[in-house]
Amino acid sequence: MWRNIASTALSLAVVVLIALGGLIAWGERQYTSPGPLEQAICVKVRPGATFTAVSEQLGESGAVSSAAILRLGAEYSGKSGQLKAGSFLVPAHASMEEITDIVTRGGASTCGTEIVYRVGVTATRIQIRDLDPASQRFIVRSEFDPAAETIPADYPRLAADADTRFRIAIAEGTTVWQVAEALKAVDVLAGEIGDLPPEGMIAPDSYEVRPGDRRADVVARMVAAQEARLAEAWANRAPDLPYKTPQEALIMASLVEKETGVPEERRQVASVFVNRLRRGMRLQTDPAVIYGITQGRGTLGRGLRQSELRAETPYNTYVIAGLPPTPIANPGRESIEAALNPAETDYIFFVAKSLDPRDGHAFAATLAEHNRNVARLRALEAAARGGQ
Repeated sequence: MWRNIASTALSLAVVVLIALGGLIAWGERQYTSPGPLEQAICVKVRPGATFTAVSEQLGESGAVSSAAILRLGAEYSGKSGQLKAGSFLVPAHASMEEITDIVTRGGASTCGTEIVYRVGVTATRIQIRDLDPASQRFIVRSEFDPAAETIPADYPRLAADADTRFRIAIAEGTTVWQVAEALKAVDVLAGEIGDLPPEGMIAPDSYEVRPGDRRADVVARMVAAQEARLAEAWANRAPDLPYKTPQEALIMASLVEKETGVPEERRQVASVFVNRLRRGMRLQTDPAVIYGITQGRGTLGRGLRQSELRAETPYNTYVIAGLPPTPIANPGRESIEAALNPAETDYIFFVAKSLDPRDGHAFAATLAEHNRNVARLRALEAAARGGQ
């Protein structure tokens, strides 16, 4: 009899162990398999939140099928005590294992509100925008000029929120002075800039910053990025270019940047300037003359006068031969690459195709062809004046 009881107990124990093993295996599959979330969501983890509270939040939002399994998996992996505060993007069908990693990994928030300081050629504007998890695109909540308009009421609160991310976006064609002045007004940064880098040596790009970052360090990042771009493009340059140093290439890139905002014609514009240098022709580019007048401190705000086009200054490319002495703006990557790998053309002239800069330029290899292009533009200008 005792032998039968022991045998039955042993059989039950085996059954229980098998069932328990099956339950554990099922739970592990639940933890590592794709989750039920149909589209990405933002999950906000508040400072001091517990994993229990976050798991319940994720269960209510439909991100996980079982808050309990999520907690058990996090406990088993040793991550339940590593929860980080922030706003995190949870992608569609993320597994519980992936979600646990997202909310415990740390680092900058990956969704939520972002404040962007957009440094442009004519003005600096501040954008407050939110990431739409479904499309993973930012939706602009508000945009304003901090110098001329009323600041939105929610800006101070959002700027002080620990979850808010900050970004500085530098437009192509800005000058070092413009960038420096804009950075002075970014109130989440600290410290002085110090000595300005040489003209052209700030890389136009988007830079994430954190409150308390030093302005000098941010500028150093921008300069390092431009140095890397220039070095890479110089190493891969076309043969027999009419400039001998990376600095001369950067000067050329800045001229290309200021002459066109149409990406697909940058290499053609560069080819015009390269062909002119090879023939000993003057570059005759208005943006260089303008830089000589403004020294990069803002825009001219009017047309060039004949006296300015005749004046012999280092930047008047109607008078001097060759390149101006320094870049006239911060060129972007595409303009640097265009300067060092220009298109192979016989063009030596270009003029705007229309009154809309987005239409680009008409290029010509002969003066007669160029004069026809200029005549077409003058006719468009005359028609526009007549319609006013």
